[in-house]
Amino acid sequence: MKNTSTIIPVYQPDCQVNSWKKLLKEAVSTPASLLEAVGLAEHPIRLQLAELSEFKTRVPQPYIDKMTKGNPDDPLLRQVLSHQNETITFSGYSKNPLKEEHNAIPGLLHKYKGRVLLILASACAVNCRYCFRRHFPYQDSLASGAQLENALSYIAKSPSISEVILSGGDPLMVSDSRLFEVIAKLEDIPHLKRLRFHTRLPVVIPQRITQALVDRLNHSRLKISLVLHINHANEIDSLLSEYLALFASSKITLLNQSVLLKGVNDSLDSLQELSEKLFENKVLPYYLHLLDKVIGAAHFEVNTNVAVKLIEELQKRLPGYLVPKLAREEPGRASKTVIA
Repeated sequence: MKNTSTIIPVYQPDCQVNSWKKLLKEAVSTPASLLEAVGLAEHPIRLQLAELSEFKTRVPQPYIDKMTKGNPDDPLLRQVLSHQNETITFSGYSKNPLKEEHNAIPGLLHKYKGRVLLILASACAVNCRYCFRRHFPYQDSLASGAQLENALSYIAKSPSISEVILSGGDPLMVSDSRLFEVIAKLEDIPHLKRLRFHTRLPVVIPQRITQALVDRLNHSRLKISLVLHINHANEIDSLLSEYLALFASSKITLLNQSVLLKGVNDSLDSLQELSEKLFENKVLPYYLHLLDKVIGAAHFEVNTNVAVKLIEELQKRLPGYLVPKLAREEPGRASKTVIA
């Protein structure tokens, strides 16, 4: 491949690196300890826990710090606290609701024309209980080592591909140095124009947004988009705002996608507050997803008619650029299905 990369300055190790990795390592790992951390150790809610769930609890302290202590209905707590409802079988729910079958090249998903998804990491910094990939076989589907090289070769030989999406798990679980290596290899593919990150890590550990990361993305020849996953305005605290400000003078596009979740953000006021707070931090609302019907998440489902009504009312309150597109992802379709 012809080398078309921009020359990037070499960075010294950032002091933030050890900080975010330490917070990740120390993340709360049991539902009981999570309840203790938010002052609910003796609350009757502990009787509703799914203590033995195969989908383990993982919640970093910066995310816990955003929760209202003593409130069992806190919208952030509800997203990450296991519940006995996860063990109930519901019709229409499956382990692989989007039918993300294995591609010929492990670690690469080519579902949509012109763009591919690279799975760089097998884990996230937080285990959201509604995650549609909670049963995903990451051990067989990770772009690393020879599999990464095969995926890059596939992209290089496919001139119709103009955008690569880094996903996982969470792509920012990968170290800056490793991430920069991947970016450089993608920049060497002449027909690539855009690089997109889908990440929730900065929301749960804002310290992951290192200055080195921002600078490297800002110097890329590719057009960079960072798509955050924020479901509720309370997830945008002063700490996250401080780190998002590092992007203020960059050419990186900041977008947000949310999932509509019962008991979390299924009200007009909460959706309005989220959109307004995102824009205050120079993040544009992008998608509001209907729940993917994965086993273990049925208790989060919001009826489609209710969702459409919420968007219609939101349009009356906000300018169009602050109203996310209500969408559903359906297996086998050439794009997401926009509902409203």
